[in-house]
Amino acid sequence: MTTKPTEDDLLALFSRADLGGDDKLDLMEFTLVLDSLGLSWTRAELQDRFERADTNRDGFISLPELRALLDAFGWDADPSPN
Repeated sequence: MTTKPTEDDLLALFSRADLGGDDKLDLMEFTLVLDSLGLSWTRAELQDRFERADTNRDGFISLPELRALLDAFGWDADPSPN
């Protein structure tokens, strides 16, 4: 995906990547979402961004944490489809 995801797109990406079905992403699942968005970072960058996004320090990324990270990188969900 090379354009900003809509809120529905982001929710669908999150749900598909959430292999455990627990409404949170581990590092591997987080990587799947970023790959789907066309964001390719090195392993070190992925780890750093994962740790920064995990604001509650539970070791996982929730959907709100993912949204906040994407907002910071200009990949915020567009509230309405174009």
